[in-house]
Amino acid sequence: MTLHVETRGAGPDLVLLHGWALHGGMWGPWLDELERVACLHVFDLPGHGHSPWPDGARDLADLAAAVFPQIPRGAAVLGWSLGGMLALELARRHPQHLRALLLVATTPKFVADPDWEHGMPAEVLAEFGRGLALDYHRTVHGFLALQTRGDERALETRRLLRARLEAHGTPDLRGLARGLDILRDTDLRDALPRIMLPTLVVAGEHDRLTPPQAGRELAAQLPMARFHLIGRSGHAPFLSHPGEVLAEVTCFLSRHAPAEAP
Repeated sequence: MTLHVETRGAGPDLVLLHGWALHGGMWGPWLDELERVACLHVFDLPGHGHSPWPDGARDLADLAAAVFPQIPRGAAVLGWSLGGMLALELARRHPQHLRALLLVATTPKFVADPDWEHGMPAEVLAEFGRGLALDYHRTVHGFLALQTRGDERALETRRLLRARLEAHGTPDLRGLARGLDILRDTDLRDALPRIMLPTLVVAGEHDRLTPPQAGRELAAQLPMARFHLIGRSGHAPFLSHPGEVLAEVTCFLSRHAPAEAP
């Protein structure tokens, strides 16, 4: 199965994996600057945008299997939210294939339970699932509103997200439903100490979906990670605070550039 991937820019390979219900066109204008220092491979995840949903796919491992064939060897992977969890799964399964990870608004476990308080209540996520069957547009727009809540530029960020939402067409409802199941069921905490890749973890101070403490815990458990907090930001800091995120990302990439061939 071939996924939709837009390639732009020049330099070391950088793969971008977006979040649930969105597509590769959601990253915003900061990519115009990022492509000056990297060759960007901007994916539409399976079942999102222009990419088909793979028959039989049910979990994060299946998503990784669908995405992996189109990831260049030696690439760094930048994942946002669900895309960040997918980046962790790719690193767990194919550590020799990747160069580094950049994880934005990412958590090892999306749903809260008694031993993990840094997540979304399971009932809130279940409500999104019930809403998909009744009104896809209203449910996704509600999800976008939750992403920007608490952000100092919430209105501007939400307008940008909504304006770009359908630029790549309507996502596959099977992919959306399975994506919620993946967010509900995935727990990557036990795998983190074995992921030996340089990693940048970026969190928004007021993120209501993946609280910043989840990012702190993620960075603490990854052996080669550093944590950066974007003040007064929500779940999409690269849209609300693009300059600060760009500076962190480009600095990290310069520190972990691929070794030149002899």
